[in-house]
Amino acid sequence: MTAFVLVSGGHTGGWIWRDVTARLRSAGAEVHAVTLTGLGDRRHLAGPGTDLETHIEDVAQAIDHVDAPEVVLVGYCYGIYPSVGAADRRLDRISRLVHLDSPMPQDGYSMLDQIREQMPHGEARERMLGMRERAEDGWLIPAPTPEEWRAHGNLAGVSPEALARLARLASPMPIGPCEQQLAVSDAVTALPATGVFCTTGGTMDIATLEGLVASGLPLVQHLADPRASFFELATGHWPMLSTPGELADVLLRAAAGEGHRLAPTTAAHHGGQ
Repeated sequence: MTAFVLVSGGHTGGWIWRDVTARLRSAGAEVHAVTLTGLGDRRHLAGPGTDLETHIEDVAQAIDHVDAPEVVLVGYCYGIYPSVGAADRRLDRISRLVHLDSPMPQDGYSMLDQIREQMPHGEARERMLGMRERAEDGWLIPAPTPEEWRAHGNLAGVSPEALARLARLASPMPIGPCEQQLAVSDAVTALPATGVFCTTGGTMDIATLEGLVASGLPLVQHLADPRASFFELATGHWPMLSTPGELADVLLRAAAGEGHRLAPTTAAHHGGQ
């Protein structure tokens, strides 16, 4: 049996995977949707000391409670950071790590570090870097209002009903997990991986990534490994709300090792010579 552990992003919780979970289970999969400490229906557990380590342990514990021997671990948006951290601690349990419209965490960087160094200048970048200034009591970022979701959430394809549910159930987010740096080992980087790009309003797609690999950029060369695969979804940043059936199908295909493969650079073919 294929087993999935689904890790959502900021301000949300396991509830956001409802429709995807139903479809995966109908296909015979075991599914665990994680709600990180301080989010969703665990918002009352948030505190100034809630950090990335807290969320890594949340995901590691979820993996420990999976019956199947191996897990497809899916990290969405911010959720990829605790997913990568937990994968490093449960390497023998992870059959594939799926990056769902998420960054590629780098060793020694926090989420905000990567935004500061890598995100193009603009309103979205400045808003994310202003988290601490917006935080209540210096540590708790308020949940976005419906107007803020519409303005900044890349909600392409999300129905008014789904947006209303998102706004109603969204929780504040502790800032600690966004600021704590993550250690990324070579062992995690070597795991079979899948990237899923949401291309409507997004900044990355398969063609762009292929160009980066062809350019020789060292950071992405490992993505040309034949065990790495890629998919695109023609929707906005919330595929579990806008296209849950298509997302479930992509996750099942990823678990089966399907997906687009990148061609290695000429230098890689010749050992870097």
